Amino acid sequence: MKRILIVFVLWLGTFPVLAQQGNFGGVPGVIVTHSPASSGKYIGSPSLAILPNGHYLASHDYFGPHSNEHVKAFSRIYLSKNKGKSWEPIAEIKGAFWSKLFVHRKGLYFLGTDRHHGHTVIRKSNDNGRTWTEPVDGENGLLLEGEYHCAPVPVIEHNGRLWRAMESAMGPIRSWGKRYGAMMMSVPVDADLMKADNWVTSNVLYYDSAYLEGNFGGWLEGNAVVSPEGDIWNVLRVDDRSTLEEKAAFVRISQDGKIASFDENSGFVPFPGASKKFAIRYDPKSKLYWTIANYIPDQVKANNPGKNPASLRNTQALFSSTNLFDWELRKMLLEHNDVAKHGFQYIDWQFDGKDIIFLSRTAHDDGLGGARNNHDANFLTFHRIRKFRKITR
Repeated sequence: MKRILIVFVLWLGTFPVLAQQGNFGGVPGVIVTHSPASSGKYIGSPSLAILPNGHYLASHDYFGPHSNEHVKAFSRIYLSKNKGKSWEPIAEIKGAFWSKLFVHRKGLYFLGTDRHHGHTVIRKSNDNGRTWTEPVDGENGLLLEGEYHCAPVPVIEHNGRLWRAMESAMGPIRSWGKRYGAMMMSVPVDADLMKADNWVTSNVLYYDSAYLEGNFGGWLEGNAVVSPEGDIWNVLRVDDRSTLEEKAAFVRISQDGKIASFDENSGFVPFPGASKKFAIRYDPKSKLYWTIANYIPDQVKANNPGKNPASLRNTQALFSSTNLFDWELRKMLLEHNDVAKHGFQYIDWQFDGKDIIFLSRTAHDDGLGGARNNHDANFLTFHRIRKFRKITR
């Protein structure tokens, strides 16, 4: 099955299939979809949800020179009825980028932006992802107008509210990283999520050139997380190209969701893989926080001195923590010895009973020239970590 390239073209509910010969034998996991580098459309923003009936949904968008990411981005939705063993395309959404699938009170939602640095929008599906509402106005899913940024990070429930980290992309310095401001959105759990007035948005914390002794390049792709003490934190990826010792930023959010604050003396915390996108979730059964992250092993550090840590994406590892600040490596999950054209990145994952399931934006050999580079992924792949709570090094 892995040796045949299948490209699905979705249009008006029909799915003609185009086939091109390739060689996928070395690609890890189950291939959900593939987009060759020659297409100029790269796989972005994996998102994963488990429906109330037990089926899985996966989504991704396209970025790159032949995508429509800056005008009206495309996302695609895939369904698995057999626990991820195979996938079928079921929908294409025009005007969805960097978006997260999530289920709330048996409703299925898709929350992100409508394009690269676009409006913040939310859609709802009443048929398990096959059709979706359109965010035409503030009563129907258009939550924030302007330029915003995000990634498929967790939407969590705490103290009667849903929480989802976002970034403003309207900072005064318009370059990547420096334009992003950390913020948090929240909404009462019993409110209509499609109505903009029901959402609360915190103040925005923009770039500060003095952070990290002048080495701060920006923060982005934050996670809404509840601490053991019950505090809400926005835990963000940090750009610092001066060192391979990665760190996350911990921004405190008030309980009403209106105030974001940051202490530069204590807020930058060592965190494996935190120069790339990561997702944190809490597991009540083990009473531990878990993450899957682009950890940089010592040997990779030794072989790549002076490299931007965000460019090292050839590994993924499972970590756990009791307190959000100290992380234990449990298992290397994915790795490749080449850092230039191989990458496993932008992991989105879910607890599924005794297992963890996850999606990867994967750059790998395909018999068609491979990925353009480790960032511009040509595969979306599905993976399972069996009995994750019992894994010890």
